[in-house]
Amino acid sequence: MYEWIAKLTLNECRLHRIERVLRVFPMWMMSAACTMLAFALYRVFRKGFLKRVEHNLIDLLGAMPKSSLKVISKHYVQNIVYTLYEILFLSVRLKELHASHFDVQGEEHLQEAQRQAKGKGFIVYAPHVGNFFNYYWYLTQKFDCLTVASAGSPELKPLYMKFAAMGCNGLDYDSVPPLALYRTLKKHVQSGGVIFILGDFWRPTFPLSRLFGRLTRTPEGAAMLALEHHVPVVPFYGFRLKGFKHRLVFGSPIHIHEQFERSGRSERAEANLLLNAFMERVIREQPSAWFYWFNVHERWERGPSATAVTTRDDVIGSIDLTTEAAG
Repeated sequence: MYEWIAKLTLNECRLHRIERVLRVFPMWMMSAACTMLAFALYRVFRKGFLKRVEHNLIDLLGAMPKSSLKVISKHYVQNIVYTLYEILFLSVRLKELHASHFDVQGEEHLQEAQRQAKGKGFIVYAPHVGNFFNYYWYLTQKFDCLTVASAGSPELKPLYMKFAAMGCNGLDYDSVPPLALYRTLKKHVQSGGVIFILGDFWRPTFPLSRLFGRLTRTPEGAAMLALEHHVPVVPFYGFRLKGFKHRLVFGSPIHIHEQFERSGRSERAEANLLLNAFMERVIREQPSAWFYWFNVHERWERGPSATAVTTRDDVIGSIDLTTEAAG
């Protein structure tokens, strides 16, 4: 997957030339072209890449009719093709296009979270579904936003830099030390800013947690900030309706700190499980929209640690940054 993306992104001058040419064509024509390209790629990748995708789909979602598996796989490829086209060639036109391309539901929950935060900011929490780049851009047009991403990959860096140039600010998991990362996020949310966190990133250094009943590693930043600083979390997801049209869904603010008496490592790990459960529900409801089907099998813990059980006394979690980051 990343090698495929690299072929499209690593020559910026060529991308600019292509964008200027494509701009003259009407949107319906480019939508049709994306659909045809997605169909062709689906046929090409059926024997290799999509075999792994379909295996992972069955592994996590359970057995399903071949017809359903085929539909999900086709829509998965289609979403990737459309998303790359949107990022590479339409992102510079988002201000003129977003009104017709975004169907937003639950936007009142953002204002509700802002009121409830009482001068602080809040967290918007989501998995990597739909076109998460564009969804973050949408938030930046309404709030002072900061996100955490992974721009260290040479294949993905041009995509992140394109959005950074549009005012979509972010920190990099791979280049910013964890303590500095947490302090920056804390300062931002305490000053009234909004943090957009994609909770299904994976790194071998992340805390142990569970997703789809499997032991894995997911970031705990959202849980830590919500518990320590009593900021609301707005659950969010988006998905492609048809062509370039998306639906963005914001849920009611969650006050995680009210569900726990303390904010230690054990509580943070349990809060993270609550957030993971939300992501899992979204992925089950919109399976073709989730980006990571191609490599999710690489995330599961193997060996003795895979038998770990999460309780308040036997914690799945990481080193405690809370005390260190208090300053």
